[in-house]
Amino acid sequence: MIYIFLVVFLYLFFGAALYIFQRKILFNKSSRPRRPEDYGLENINEITIKTDDNVNLLAWHYKGKKNRPILVYFHGNSFDIGERAYRIKKYNDSGFSTLIVSWRGFSGNDGDPSEKNLYLDGTATIEWILNNTHHNCADIVNYGESLGTGVAVELSLKYDFCLTVLEAPFTSIADVAKKRYRIYPTKLLVKDKFDNYKKIISIKSPLLIISGKKDEVVPHSHSLALYERAKVEKKSVFIDEAMHNNLYDYGIEKTVINFTLKLWK
Repeated sequence: MIYIFLVVFLYLFFGAALYIFQRKILFNKSSRPRRPEDYGLENINEITIKTDDNVNLLAWHYKGKKNRPILVYFHGNSFDIGERAYRIKKYNDSGFSTLIVSWRGFSGNDGDPSEKNLYLDGTATIEWILNNTHHNCADIVNYGESLGTGVAVELSLKYDFCLTVLEAPFTSIADVAKKRYRIYPTKLLVKDKFDNYKKIISIKSPLLIISGKKDEVVPHSHSLALYERAKVEKKSVFIDEAMHNNLYDYGIEKTVINFTLKLWK
């Protein structure tokens, strides 16, 4: 009998710990990056975006050619924006304008990340573009990477972008958690659901989904489910050998650029 009580105690103990610390697991905060030029980025404006709840977000803005769109990049859960500079440079070199923003709690920003708060960060970023550049919604490539896909999908319910790009997306955080913690009722315990599967059917903009079939973090099946459910004009790039973080090793930026220009024109 004592073994049964021990098993039950451990189950409840670890379940409680996962519940209490879930945001520390989901949002892996990062320190402030070095200067843009230290990552090979040139002619970057380092700006501050203020959210509706008065949090200041560090962002890097690049002014590209006037006859090119702007790509706004929402990063994943474990990076400062400098760690994604090599990706942004590919779009800068193609003449695109770019804006990469760091979430609250990331890249040295103040504030605590949560689903609600990241939506505030994303909205503030789009509004900054609309109010401070010559670009309108039809010029914006709304790019979400991993965790950032949750914000990109939410924004696509409100804004009619040129294109929404989802790199290594998930159906929902609860579904990802279910894969990792099978013995717990994750749908009931997850605070920040980011339910992409529920929302994807209602997005306004054309859609590009990019995924590696060997993704070790978010199963490729999530991308397949989202792609099947979406009703807008859509395109997919599913790479046989790619994993979660190495999709740019396969030149996916070429598809992003070409599909954007096809829609934008």
